Amino acid sequence: MTKIAILGCTGSIGRQTLDIIRSNRDKFDVVGLSCANNVDELCALTDEFCCNSIGVYNAAKYSELKNNTKSNNVYCGDDALTEVMADADTVVVAVTGMIGLKAVMFAIDSGKTVALANKESLVAGGELVMSALKKSHSKLYPIDSEHSAVWQCLQGEKKFKRLILTASGGPFFFTPKNEFGSITPERAVAHPNWRMGKKISVDCATMMNKGLEIIEARWLFDTVDIDYVIHPESVVHSMVEFYDGSIKAQASFPDMRLPIQYALLYPEHAVRDYKPLSMPLSLRFLMPDEDKFPAPKLAKQALKEGGTAPIVLNAANEAAVALFLNGKIAFTEITEIVEHALERENTERVDCVDNVFKTHNRVYETIYSKHIGD
Repeated sequence: MTKIAILGCTGSIGRQTLDIIRSNRDKFDVVGLSCANNVDELCALTDEFCCNSIGVYNAAKYSELKNNTKSNNVYCGDDALTEVMADADTVVVAVTGMIGLKAVMFAIDSGKTVALANKESLVAGGELVMSALKKSHSKLYPIDSEHSAVWQCLQGEKKFKRLILTASGGPFFFTPKNEFGSITPERAVAHPNWRMGKKISVDCATMMNKGLEIIEARWLFDTVDIDYVIHPESVVHSMVEFYDGSIKAQASFPDMRLPIQYALLYPEHAVRDYKPLSMPLSLRFLMPDEDKFPAPKLAKQALKEGGTAPIVLNAANEAAVALFLNGKIAFTEITEIVEHALERENTERVDCVDNVFKTHNRVYETIYSKHIGD
């Protein structure tokens, strides 16, 4: 049995990962669970899976967790990310935010297999993560549907010409640009095809999510030949073009359980309950509109600049999305803030994880405090 730890077990990816494990009890032993704040759900999961190492990232919740669980090993803060994976073979990193980078680096240094659903790790620290992987016996498998699709298409292949990521276009691709100023947080988090957390839903609405995925793909597949198309149906999750002109595509009904299960049981396409695609299919592939949605262009600019530029992009976007969700800025200001941050910041070399966090925290706090003060 594979011993598995799930960081972010009460979030969307964490819950769906546990659904996969419930259907494969003979294959997995849950040895570590952690969450950010949801102590009640964590305690219930601890009992269900007889898990002995658990943690809550919010230190203010530690006493509540400690007093309501029979688990012997209870952690908080950074220890909730690292200590709970001590006995694991595979670590699912499903936390949001920059804390995921700490967990990924620790897991790699510990020789564990990482199933990755944390964008920030590769966007802000991609070069460091890949360098650490080369020095260890660890493996890193993507959980994002787009990157999983590319990974599946590349099985048995040695060379390819380019990657073609697909993007749903979010809830506003067909909305006139002159109406963007009236978009509310409630509308922005209502994705037409996927059910996700608020932050990633807003990233999909601005299409920054696709920009971040382009940066991730650069590190996962060691290429800068990456394009994207708008595919509103979200049935084809990505494509790979080869030098003979052929294109492979991975298609399935939108369901994150498929890429999660593939990462956990690779290389097996194991049996699972799923919603089949109904035929005939009507699928659209449209050209991006980077006038209405400049975020992917900004991400490609940051990727080209390298160094701290992707960290600045990610931190500025994170701050801007938080401001938007808190009603402090308009939807249209999100990408404007990111663009201004990239113009303002000097690009520097990244040589350690501490520098990643220093740059991220400085950019985030500068932007957030400025607009809160306004």
